[in-house]
Amino acid sequence: MEETKNTIWESSPKVTFALGLVVGVAIMSTAALVFTLNFMLSGRGLGALAATNVPANTVANTVANNAAPSNQPTTPTNPPRAVDPKRDHIAGPVDAKVTLIEYSDFECPYCAKNYDTVAQIKAAYPKDVRIVFRHFPLSFHPEAQKAAEASECAADQGKFWEMYDKIFAANKAGKMGVDVWKQDAKDLGLDTTKFNNCLDKGDKASRVAEDQTEGGNAGVGGTPATFINGQLIEGALPFDSFKQAIEAAGGKG
Repeated sequence: MEETKNTIWESSPKVTFALGLVVGVAIMSTAALVFTLNFMLSGRGLGALAATNVPANTVANTVANNAAPSNQPTTPTNPPRAVDPKRDHIAGPVDAKVTLIEYSDFECPYCAKNYDTVAQIKAAYPKDVRIVFRHFPLSFHPEAQKAAEASECAADQGKFWEMYDKIFAANKAGKMGVDVWKQDAKDLGLDTTKFNNCLDKGDKASRVAEDQTEGGNAGVGGTPATFINGQLIEGALPFDSFKQAIEAAGGKG
């Protein structure tokens, strides 16, 4: 039987070719799987593939960068829009030495992790860091867009950061949705008629889109993306990584 098998292989180039093709495909598939897992686990991946309003070259660059994650801040080609106290949502001293601008998606699990890190930063640098939150809802997160709009509707009544806390709490609990935001608005003592009309009519959709477009222009391809005095940090990195960047920028605890 062994001799017969050898004769078959030797006399059948097509069989040999087919076997080689199968082996080649298997190798390529394994490599692709390893790349994808590393990409996703980096905390920066999926947003680069599915964010809306992001230039194609930005997405390609983000994919390439995520193949070899780095904790080192990078200088974007185009800086993020300058902070506007009349428009932006700011926590911390207006004249702080360090400005942290975060582009975030309320439904993103990595952004929920970064929410906790940002809270640590606020506590550790109460005088030297100001936090600026901007929207970057990803297309594959079905509740992210309306969550962003809900925070803006709450901002009209002076309760952006309170709604921000509520939405991320819902993210962690796995209970997100328009009905939840409306109940949160009631719990926060907002004028629910105004809030509900704002949310239902999509009054803040363009406001959210403006943030996202600006973020894409500054090189944001996934969430969370954080700029510390203009230097871009991609992903939900540990507090110590942010600490190094903040202190390098002049912040002191």
